Amino acid sequence: MAEQGELAALIERYAPQDGSYEVCGPRCAVVRTSQPSEPVHGVFGAAVCVVAQGTKQVISGGQTLIYDALRYVVVSVDLPVIGQVIEATPETPYLCFRMELDPEVIGDLLLQTGAEAALAHDGGPLIGAMAVSEVNPPLLDAVMRMVRLMETPRDAAVLAPLIEREILYRILLGDQGPRLAQITRANGRMRQVRRAIGWIKQHFDEPFRIEDLAAEARMSPSALHRHFKAVTALSPLQYQKQIRLQEARKLILVQRLDAGSAGHAVGYDSASQFSREYARLFGAPPLRDVARLRGRPDMLVET
Repeated sequence: MAEQGELAALIERYAPQDGSYEVCGPRCAVVRTSQPSEPVHGVFGAAVCVVAQGTKQVISGGQTLIYDALRYVVVSVDLPVIGQVIEATPETPYLCFRMELDPEVIGDLLLQTGAEAALAHDGGPLIGAMAVSEVNPPLLDAVMRMVRLMETPRDAAVLAPLIEREILYRILLGDQGPRLAQITRANGRMRQVRRAIGWIKQHFDEPFRIEDLAAEARMSPSALHRHFKAVTALSPLQYQKQIRLQEARKLILVQRLDAGSAGHAVGYDSASQFSREYARLFGAPPLRDVARLRGRPDMLVET
């Protein structure tokens, strides 16, 4: 598809070096990586990512998704993931456009198009939070026009919100439409799962009983466990554990806390349990893992 080559050229223009660069406001960015990366642990926020060049894989809850220049990924809730660029070179770097999802804009589009009843019906099962689809020409064209607004910053304030709506509209028309739509219902089960996720992220260092989290989400404990796992492929406790361990890793790396102090700061009472679970997630005990990370700065941030 010739347009993908054009999108790659646009992203290279505005991402001259490896990293993430804001495009037309804080919700949109372009990303460049010039070599395959090590697996990077992080939280993938609710977003759509359209790849112009290269290939990346994302693992979450035992699910592995691969997306390249023929595909895009949609993530509808914040997910702990392991991301890895698997195809990139200095000559043909990995290039990607990313846009955070705004539930209010999605909800307004559903109302405007009259598609709410068809797409956001709350009677069926919840859909997993992450999936990959093929890029179609109308979606690709809208993404290119969003990136091209960097050439005319004066126009971006007016046109960027319109193109954002168009990008979401194109996704709603495709097979990812139900995945976007289910996050907008005011009293839907996805909204309740998102409420539980928000509580866990805010209180990740605190122990909780599933009954209390269910009350926070306004669901029964059995319903919360079932629907939470349907969306994230993790139980609430597994989700909390991954958030805790990722935060502990940052404390050891950035604030240079010792492993015992970092584990205690994120809610672990047992240093040995913390070390075991850390090694299980990251592949090595804290000291060995951090020594390796400090020699690989590209592994510290997930994009």
